[in-house]
Amino acid sequence: MFSKILIVNRGEIAVRIIRACREMGISTVAVYSEADRDALHVSLADECYCIGPARAKDSYLNMSAVLSAADVSGAQAIHPGYGLLSENAEFARLCSKCGMTFIGPSPEVLSKMGDKDEAKRTMKAAQVPVIPGSGLVKNPDEAERAAAEIGYPFLIKARAGGGGRGIRLIRSEKEFAPAFAQASEEAENAFGDGGMYLEKFMTGVKHIEMQILCDTQGNVVCLGERDCSMQRKNQKVLEESPSPAVSSIQRKELSKLCERAARAVGYTGVGTIEFLMDRDGHFYFMEMNTRLQVEHPVTEMVTGIDLVKWQIRVAAGLPLDFTAKEVPLRGHAIECRINAENPKKNFRPGCGKISLLHFPGGPSVRFDTALYPDYVVPPFYDSMIGKLIVHAKTREEAVRKMQAALCELVVEGVDQNVEFLLELLREDVFQSGRYTTSTLAERGNL
Repeated sequence: MFSKILIVNRGEIAVRIIRACREMGISTVAVYSEADRDALHVSLADECYCIGPARAKDSYLNMSAVLSAADVSGAQAIHPGYGLLSENAEFARLCSKCGMTFIGPSPEVLSKMGDKDEAKRTMKAAQVPVIPGSGLVKNPDEAERAAAEIGYPFLIKARAGGGGRGIRLIRSEKEFAPAFAQASEEAENAFGDGGMYLEKFMTGVKHIEMQILCDTQGNVVCLGERDCSMQRKNQKVLEESPSPAVSSIQRKELSKLCERAARAVGYTGVGTIEFLMDRDGHFYFMEMNTRLQVEHPVTEMVTGIDLVKWQIRVAAGLPLDFTAKEVPLRGHAIECRINAENPKKNFRPGCGKISLLHFPGGPSVRFDTALYPDYVVPPFYDSMIGKLIVHAKTREEAVRKMQAALCELVVEGVDQNVEFLLELLREDVFQSGRYTTSTLAERGNL
């Protein structure tokens, strides 16, 4: 087992990883930007190093600075959290060259699954159903020919995309050329790769993802699905597990597909395989997220498995000591993403000093955050400032518990979306579990 791990991330996920390491008796090293000098993860870690200015590209994405900090600190492994360098194959390769363990899958798997076009071809070969679409399109002319074959509406998607960036919905031919150029430029700026492909736009569908955990001995365990269909501009708003739309028979079918997919690429570590489920209950592969997900706590709540600890154990070469049959899904969990934004002003991101803070409590209520009183939320990063997660015996109880917890949560000093989330939980379409990826757009929350 590792004795010291460097965490190359910030915010609540850095805090989450530090706490898991502390419980495992592992020393931690934090890296931070100049804007995060007073961040909670910096004070909680055993060591800390400033690696650059506020902008992520100059600090958290600065591979040489991160590796230098790891070398100076004597860290044996690097945990990337999610986002930033978590799915960067080149960074994983550099870690290996420097004699450090990248806590995640191999660089080869990261490359294959990070290229969305290659990922779809790999899944097709493994007989996992995929969404109809094109291969990689190199220019607008080639894309137009592919669009004619697919038919409108369709999505332009970045080969190296993530977090909803590099995606455009195209409903007519006149929208195509400018949207293609914008999406490609956005992807180039965000991921350093402007490669694009086209995918048939499916309406009235559920976004269902399966959590997998694989060790280096060839064991693959599927830990149930999450329903992530409540989305705004391709960004998840809330998640729940299990999905109210997935039956036990469908869950078994999905688990078989995911096990096949994981073995096809030789996956190791924690990962998530995302699908769209149509009205007839058919699943279509979208992508594989080769890292820890933002919404991993809902799976932890219904399984009792600490995914961060197991991610570290697997990276250290330890085998899983359980099977899927030994980890039944118990009860129901819901997670709401708490963002520093103003829903009444087109979800404008906010920043500022936390003047008053109160976290909800009670049995099976969890708030993952890096906030503390007088902390100044910086303007340079993602707007998510916390994740509120609840667990109960039934979905109905979990919904009520989440409503109560949101009513108790107090975050003053910055705009936040608590009232917006409460409104969503009260709506019939959510209460019934019938919501789809189109629900918020149809509601007017574009």
